[in-house]
Amino acid sequence: MSDLITLQNQVLYAKMAYLSNKGKPKEEFIYANINEWLKSDKLKMMHLGNRYYENDPDIKERKRFSIGRKGEKIEETRLSNAKLAHPFMRKLTNQKVNYLLSKPFSIQTNNDQFLKALYKYFDKNFHRMLKNVGKDAIKGGIAWVQPYYNEQGVLCFKRIPNTEVIPFWRDIDHTDLEAAIRIYKVDTYDEKGNKTQVEKVEYMDETGTYYYQKGKTGLEPDPDRAVQSSGHFKIVTKQKAEDGTVQEVEQEAVWERVPLVAFKYNAEEIGLIKMIKPLIDDYDVNTSDTSNNIQDVPNSLKVVRNYDGTDKGEFVRDLALYRTVFVSGDGDVDSVETKMDISAIDRHLDRLRKDIYEFGGGVDTQNKDLGNASGVALKFLYADLDMDCSDLGNEFAAALENLIWFIKVDLVNSGKGDFMDEDVDIIFNTDIAINEQETITNAINSLPILSRKTIVANHPWVTDVEAELAAKDKEMEEDLQRAQDFGFGETSPDNQNQDGDEDE
Repeated sequence: MSDLITLQNQVLYAKMAYLSNKGKPKEEFIYANINEWLKSDKLKMMHLGNRYYENDPDIKERKRFSIGRKGEKIEETRLSNAKLAHPFMRKLTNQKVNYLLSKPFSIQTNNDQFLKALYKYFDKNFHRMLKNVGKDAIKGGIAWVQPYYNEQGVLCFKRIPNTEVIPFWRDIDHTDLEAAIRIYKVDTYDEKGNKTQVEKVEYMDETGTYYYQKGKTGLEPDPDRAVQSSGHFKIVTKQKAEDGTVQEVEQEAVWERVPLVAFKYNAEEIGLIKMIKPLIDDYDVNTSDTSNNIQDVPNSLKVVRNYDGTDKGEFVRDLALYRTVFVSGDGDVDSVETKMDISAIDRHLDRLRKDIYEFGGGVDTQNKDLGNASGVALKFLYADLDMDCSDLGNEFAAALENLIWFIKVDLVNSGKGDFMDEDVDIIFNTDIAINEQETITNAINSLPILSRKTIVANHPWVTDVEAELAAKDKEMEEDLQRAQDFGFGETSPDNQNQDGDEDE
């Protein structure tokens, strides 16, 4: 799944192995699993999650119909057709990601050298990618990150769309990845410049990567690659020849694991959209219907007496289109009030909105109690979000530990140290709304009890504790130096008596 990368001047350690042919898959097996995946409900839910995140829900395809004379449905283009889409999915997804991943996570390990090495891999680009991985996981239930070497031989990580990956697990809990198929589309152009799309297929396991192109009846070797299989990357080692000269030898190498790491939204790998789609659809339909009624329906309908001959279909159509009912009897025209019960509609929408945020595990920022809530009340309002993100954080912490394994191997092979036995703890710094005045007051009141570092770390205006402490110390030194320059805080010889004692 990655390009072939050459690592210059590095030594091959036991943590890597050479490419073998024992794991070569059967093309029929891959082709059958691809076809099954493309028709699967899991893939449909992933696309659904992406669509609703982009605020493209089912209401966008809605049409209005009337009943014809024979009971047939007739599309009505003369009626208003509001398609009010509400991006609840986007708001809830971004809320969770920003709550858990807006701040860089902390790493705890007993080895300071290992800690410094890890932070070089987890730079700003990695944290930006991790936020996008979080969105993928929430929308589709699972997200994927692939370790690879760039052209400079540096270990990097990239996000792979979850709609492109078909995993094969060894265990029922989906913690041990045995192999994976990736299927993705590539644009190709013929001599006349006409664009077509071909489907590329890659099968990856612990023995290497195998490349195919999907045809109508099966898989065929990828015509754009010189070889059908390769290692996960290439490595260059120095070997001494018989004549005593040192030569560089390029060899295929593989990780001991499939170079794909799964980041899950929850243990069941269920996306958020499955929990809230019916509620969002109902909200969209009711707000759209209300808008249509306001535009199309007056506050009354006319009743025309002494007119007959309409069938049921025509009656329903006339009622919907003209708000007029034709009846037999003495000739007359009356008006019947048909006011909408706006209060009932509002109550239903309020209930839907509450359910969306409750079952979606989020915080409704329109809650009137949110603005002036105290610390305890804020924790209660954030309880659902905190609980949902706690599960997400546990899954992401486990995934990051799996990702760190590749970093440990890279550090071994680059000669920067063997940290394979070092334990790592990942701590996410959640971003919760707080009552600043209350927090600052509590921090001041805690000065006699807690250390200065703890107080600064919990101050709502501080983003970098060490930098803030250093700035404060520097400021105090400058104030002291300024006071000494002006003669404050020092004892002058003129202020001492002949015995060397200070004057009272």
